[in-house]
Amino acid sequence: MIQMNALCYRQTGPARQVLNLEALPRPAPAKGEVLVQIAVSGANPSDAKARSGLRGGPGYDLVIPHSDGAGRITAVGDGVDPARIGQRVWLWNAAYGRALGTAAEFVALPQEQAVPLPDAASFAAGACLGIPALTAHRCLFADGPIAGQDILITGGAGAVGAYGVQIAKLAGARRVIATTSGGAKSAHARAMGADSVVNYRNGDTARAILDATDGRGVDRIVEVEFGGNLDVTRAVLKPNGVIAAYGSMADPEPALPFYPMMFSAQTLRMVLVYLLPEAARAQGIADLTAWLAEGALQHPVSLLAPLDEGWRAHEACEDNARIGAALIEVAKDV
Repeated sequence: MIQMNALCYRQTGPARQVLNLEALPRPAPAKGEVLVQIAVSGANPSDAKARSGLRGGPGYDLVIPHSDGAGRITAVGDGVDPARIGQRVWLWNAAYGRALGTAAEFVALPQEQAVPLPDAASFAAGACLGIPALTAHRCLFADGPIAGQDILITGGAGAVGAYGVQIAKLAGARRVIATTSGGAKSAHARAMGADSVVNYRNGDTARAILDATDGRGVDRIVEVEFGGNLDVTRAVLKPNGVIAAYGSMADPEPALPFYPMMFSAQTLRMVLVYLLPEAARAQGIADLTAWLAEGALQHPVSLLAPLDEGWRAHEACEDNARIGAALIEVAKDV
């Protein structure tokens, strides 16, 4: 039996204690699947939360984490065009509803979850995309085009936020405002292209956002903290505006101001990247592919750890000071 090295855990707990490098059987692609040799695996906060036990037990006897990654197709199952062998790809949902993700030398998964990676993009860039970039894209475009609109990106220095800022600019937003905790994070949001950056820890956040739009308010909000930011949202969101929320950790069960929002005809949209509608995911992939080919996106990386130190990527995901992706370099010669 051919084996591979994989970073895995059998019980939840602290990263250094439960994440271990093991030799496991190399998977084979089933019908409709491709086998991908992983070059870079991308860790996300959702991976760290699952591994820590914040979302219950592991659910499987053994878990290889990470939905995001990039590499090269080395084999295909029945029904897959053999011409795909050798193709550079980036991956999405590799670990969603499955025990075996990308933190390993190989992963087998449905062929549609292996997206051709333009030559202009590195494997590290490809490993950044699946969760953050597709989340940002859905938040921005779920309710139509944003050209000419004022867009607020909360948490503008985070992984989703940084892509949100860039994509909003590429899509012709009139003004993109990002909120951050200040310092290096504000500088990072500006480097991503934000027209205005507001430090939510300093002064009247709502007033600063309104000033940045010349008093107009914002048309869309890409929201990392729905409950915690509701007071600001109510002050800055225009009538018929949209909140696209992908998180609410500080206040997971907020009281919804239904009638105030209804009488402003405002929309609250929940976004979960694992369950994107097929057409929305396809459009996101198409747009990202075009921007990757043009070199139009930045993909900041805060950490690139070797596979045997993959716990470092999980710890980075738990560090609020992190700026950029937390990646694991699985192999250099893919």
